[in-house]
Amino acid sequence: MATLRELKTRIGSVASSEKITGAMKMISSAKVHKNERALRELLPFKNQIQQIMGHILSAGVEFSSPLIMEREVKSVGVVVFGSDDGLCGAYNLNIFKQLLAHVGELRRQYGNQVEITLYPVGKKMAKPCYKYGESGAVKVVSVAGVDSKMEGDTVDMFTHRLREDFTAGRLDLVEVVYMQFHSISRQRLAIDRLFPVRAEVLLNQEAKTENENQLYIFEPDANDIFNAVLPMFVLSTMQEITIENRASEQAARVMAMQSANDNARKLQETLQLEFNKLRQQSITTELLDILGGQVER
Repeated sequence: MATLRELKTRIGSVASSEKITGAMKMISSAKVHKNERALRELLPFKNQIQQIMGHILSAGVEFSSPLIMEREVKSVGVVVFGSDDGLCGAYNLNIFKQLLAHVGELRRQYGNQVEITLYPVGKKMAKPCYKYGESGAVKVVSVAGVDSKMEGDTVDMFTHRLREDFTAGRLDLVEVVYMQFHSISRQRLAIDRLFPVRAEVLLNQEAKTENENQLYIFEPDANDIFNAVLPMFVLSTMQEITIENRASEQAARVMAMQSANDNARKLQETLQLEFNKLRQQSITTELLDILGGQVER
């Protein structure tokens, strides 16, 4: 049975843990809000690009781009976003489970001979991906400098590399598996196609503005504008996914720290109750000893 001193030490340790998890929750909450602001700042830029391309597609003019060319799928690249740090609950595990299910779906759709290359983003995601790659089912490639905390220049470099692999024919399809951010308490697993770019994605923004009935004169011509703007759209999409992944990671950490905080509080209450019972028992024993000594006199 624990002594009063031991219980007091344990209560102090739990209280310290509660303070630490509370502080980590506050830090993660601040980071979530920071990423939410970044998403709001990026959205108008992406929507404007999407609107421009939507107008070109709906104008019925001639255009072509290697980034929208569909071809027989023999090689697939899958970028899977995770985290570099822990203490975010089952965040990485849930994404990896979705990745395994998606790899199985790709093989059912394109055949067992399709070559699948994984591009893990984040140390916590790279570890299970490399272990999975040891089975020979997939190839795993890590790009230097690419992690869950990468800034805009690195995202640009990574996206450019994927684009080159697609246009050179080394990859016939590039997809992204990540956690889409909705709120601190809600994130949803998502799979987006990066290459080839689908026309229906570009037309989404045009559908929102179809009532404008505006006529456009394209200078120098629609094809040049389309090929200049399309890579910007792909980059903005990758930027958005990167920020959403960071926001989702921090949101998962907020919930994990909240759960740890609640558990620490419950444990502290249980230990405090046990401490009070033991202290009361000790006081009662001392009083009985004092009364027993007086009776003997």
